[in-house]
Amino acid sequence: MRHDKAAMVIELARRLAASAEGLTLDEMARDMSVGRRTAERMRDAVLMLFPQVEEVSDPPSKRWRIRGGLNGFEQAPTATEMLELTKAAQGLRAAGEPARAAALDGLERKVKAAMRSTVLNRMAPDLEALVRAETIAVQAGPRPTADEAMLAEIRNAILAQKPLGFLYSRPGAEPRRRGVVPCGLMFGRANYLVAADRETGKIQTFRLDRMSGVEAQDGHAPPPDDFDLAAFSTKSFGIYQDQVEAVELRITPQGAAEARGWRWHPTQTLTDQPDGSVRVRFEASGMRELAWHLFTWGDQVEIIGPDRLKSVMAEELAAAERALKRSQA
Repeated sequence: MRHDKAAMVIELARRLAASAEGLTLDEMARDMSVGRRTAERMRDAVLMLFPQVEEVSDPPSKRWRIRGGLNGFEQAPTATEMLELTKAAQGLRAAGEPARAAALDGLERKVKAAMRSTVLNRMAPDLEALVRAETIAVQAGPRPTADEAMLAEIRNAILAQKPLGFLYSRPGAEPRRRGVVPCGLMFGRANYLVAADRETGKIQTFRLDRMSGVEAQDGHAPPPDDFDLAAFSTKSFGIYQDQVEAVELRITPQGAAEARGWRWHPTQTLTDQPDGSVRVRFEASGMRELAWHLFTWGDQVEIIGPDRLKSVMAEELAAAERALKRSQA
């Protein structure tokens, strides 16, 4: 138990060193999953062990932080932490994201360069063994792409609150020059720029692999004051944004156990039924992406609503049947 408490004190010190503005007692309690009294005792222990802790007045609260960081002794990463960093880079590279993978590779090199050689040598055999023992399962799907220069230009425009210009190409349509207010990036099965139209203010998504000639433009273009990227992303079942609808599904008793452990949507509610089935309810847009997902459940799912999801599912089934007939001809 003493060792556990010591580890928690070191972890709190790391969090104080990692926060530019510092942490309040309530934030310490939240981050460390302890009560306020325990957080006070842990803070006092940190103050005793790390005299460089600063107290910052932030009425009506106080904050504490450690400026200048911690030394290598308190900061040495574990083999498991380094493994996750390595695997994250490998996963991005396997998914067709070399630019984002390169950023993690650079971070890994910097972390290793800051470590003492004795610690690095001691960790190396364990890290090598773990890397060999784990791999990334690559799933079928589109390969999201975005080169490093494009990502850098978009991110710089977001930080500087400048408008962004680019040529956008849709299948079957002439490329069109667009000028938008960049609001953020969404990464997933495909990577998207989320931006507001400069004239209408409408929030739209643009696939990065269909964008070219991306460059920040002159002027000031802050995102809408009421825009929240996290809230925007949760509206859709996948990425595509359209009308938000109330979805209700019935998962048969055969698939109920898996459904209970499935993350359908941030707004989901699951209700067990007397016959052993599960009702899944959530509100989302993106019925076509949801229909594609429901194919993976086979006959273990029944669509209760909305009717548009039923129609989209029927269209996708008909398209799949036509494709099958062509392959059998």
